[in-house]
Amino acid sequence: MPTSGQPFELPDFYLPHPARLNPHLARARVHSRDWAGQMGFLEPDGGHDVWDESDLERHDYGLLCAYTHPDCDGPELDLITDWYVWVFYFDDHFLELYKRTKDKAGAQQHLIRLREFMPLEGGEVPEPANPVQRGLADLWARTVPAMSIAWRRRFTTRTRNLLEESLWELANISENRIANPIEYIEKRRKVGGAPWSACLVEHATGAEVPESIAATRPMRVLADTFSDAVHLRNDIFSYQREIEEEGEVNNGVLVFEQFFHMDAQRAANAVNDLLTSRMQQFEHTAITELPALFADHAVPPAVPPTVLAYVKGLQDWQSGGHEWHLRSSRYMNDAAAPAADPVAFLVGPTGMGTSRLRVRSPGALGLTRLTAFTNVPYQRVGPTPLPEFYLPYQVRLNPRLDLARENLVTWCGRVGLLDSPPGMPRAVAWTEQDLRSFDFALCAAGLAPNAPAEELDLASAWLSWGTYGDDYYPAVFGLGRNIAGARSQNTRLRALMPIGSDGAPAPVGSLEASLADLWARTAPLMPPSQQRRFRDAVTDMLDSWLWELADQIINRIPDPVDYVEMRRRTFGSTLTMTLARIAAGPAVSAEIYQSPLIRTLEAVASDYACLCNDLFSYQKEMEFEGEVHNGVLVVRHFFRCGTAAAIEVVNDLMTARMRQFERLLADDLQALCDQLDEQARAGLRKYVTQLQDWMASIVNWHRHCHRYTEQGLVRRYGTGPRPAGAELASVSGLTGLGTEGARIGGFSRPVAPQA
Repeated sequence: MPTSGQPFELPDFYLPHPARLNPHLARARVHSRDWAGQMGFLEPDGGHDVWDESDLERHDYGLLCAYTHPDCDGPELDLITDWYVWVFYFDDHFLELYKRTKDKAGAQQHLIRLREFMPLEGGEVPEPANPVQRGLADLWARTVPAMSIAWRRRFTTRTRNLLEESLWELANISENRIANPIEYIEKRRKVGGAPWSACLVEHATGAEVPESIAATRPMRVLADTFSDAVHLRNDIFSYQREIEEEGEVNNGVLVFEQFFHMDAQRAANAVNDLLTSRMQQFEHTAITELPALFADHAVPPAVPPTVLAYVKGLQDWQSGGHEWHLRSSRYMNDAAAPAADPVAFLVGPTGMGTSRLRVRSPGALGLTRLTAFTNVPYQRVGPTPLPEFYLPYQVRLNPRLDLARENLVTWCGRVGLLDSPPGMPRAVAWTEQDLRSFDFALCAAGLAPNAPAEELDLASAWLSWGTYGDDYYPAVFGLGRNIAGARSQNTRLRALMPIGSDGAPAPVGSLEASLADLWARTAPLMPPSQQRRFRDAVTDMLDSWLWELADQIINRIPDPVDYVEMRRRTFGSTLTMTLARIAAGPAVSAEIYQSPLIRTLEAVASDYACLCNDLFSYQKEMEFEGEVHNGVLVVRHFFRCGTAAAIEVVNDLMTARMRQFERLLADDLQALCDQLDEQARAGLRKYVTQLQDWMASIVNWHRHCHRYTEQGLVRRYGTGPRPAGAELASVSGLTGLGTEGARIGGFSRPVAPQA
């Protein structure tokens, strides 16, 4: 039962590293109190009482920073503590002046003004007009001189995200709207501030991540998993204050309550499960992906120690942040906090391996990590019972469809996609009958309903090549556990997409020959800058297939958040959307395509299509291919629920993302269009229509092609023994279909209301 006065009992947390305390805590407390007074944080602003000295003392941000940055010296700890005093003051100041009053216009002006106090190159700033501006101006001048321009850009972007995404929170409060889980994780990552904290970790540890690798998947995932775990932990501890006292709607526990129809205790437990999963994804990435990153980028010898120091700094932040949440009066922590004196508490066993002395349950030990490796592949699942999809857009088919079908068969034959050398796995031994049953031209005809014949043929061919490659990699490299061969293949495929006068190798095999042909037909339609973006989109898809291979080889069901975000890449969403941009014409600039609205619309549309594919392909991937990358399986594993419940969850996520798409168009598109000239507005609206066509066509194609029907699967794969790897055994038993009732654990899935 929850502790008296608390809405739920705090769950057992996964804590793999002991917290340590910086010896300069006392001076940081004194300094931060003096600095906050100098900045005006302890006085009313605009008639609003935000903080007084007792608030600052009770919250104890010096303790937070001493725990989260245990190794930096005194002056650095002072600086870091001042940043956290400022960011928490900003949050409470924004609550009092703008959230409680629902003053959206005033909030926008306030946030835009703050940009002027973060000059990238340094220099003069305007005269501060309030404590938030005064604190930011002081901190900026004290922080950025020690860091590179690349770091400053990252820190500026993350600081602006932290500040300006508060408008999303304000809009949710004003409309009493609770975000869907995917939207919440993505937005919380920006507004919650942990990516900003990760930048300060670089500063505090003196371990700046080199620009050459800062944008790679491993570094991105380390920052994102760190951020998600920090935010989800904060949501659990701050639930009572935010929901009962502040009228907040932006909290992960509340999101889970509403979307999954759970009570507060079960929602908190589920959020903690996701927190654990994100922390374990962090560890998995650090151990398995960083060595390959260093090798692939041939980094200098000084880089690995620097990156590992940064990783250690993020680990220290997680442990220390949790310890502070147990102690700060800002949060719900009755009956959970350890001894009052943090110094006394840390006397005793705190070395390597002793953190488990403070863990209370097997789940918190991280033993649940093992269940991600217990999927038994190639089990009989039968046809998937499909739900009714929410799809407000009608498919429009190109009248040139029949001709495109015949042209595609001719092209695939010409480039060798229908030639199967002896020993080729069944998955990529495509026949003409297979190709006609897949009917990629039908999908292209819906994606490009108004395209001329040449463009329709090109779109059909790209869809065929992408799907062939998606079949090829797991069949050829996965079953052979040949990651090195897949990496080498990626290098060659990228080289077959030259820019300008760059040379290209002679293609070998049908996969290379078909790509070389496609690139030769596509590149002339684009200027060099767009060619690079399109090549990057193809490369991004190829690299995501390596991620799939790595999981397939070790039989690992992916973390839910990592799965959703990588699924957009493995599905080739960016590739097909880039083709749509070409069709939309040159009037829409690259800057508009990079705007938050368009990027969000693309992500939402991609999630809808990817989850749709997961529902249709569930039998194919589970029973005939032994896959672990499927949304239904990921949901089954995370919630320990049955297939029927998982299908409902996936469909509800599709519905929520589609309704989010509609809301973004209704609320935000016009504001973006108002910034453009008439030609650019027309191009942008054409592109948005293409996204609608894209989703409608994906659903229509899945419904009418025969790639996923049981009859088509049996004809293609047969019913005999599965490929090597089918004999993989379960680590723990009791994990296969038909045993789900033993694993539900009380989770039942009613139909979710439409958001």
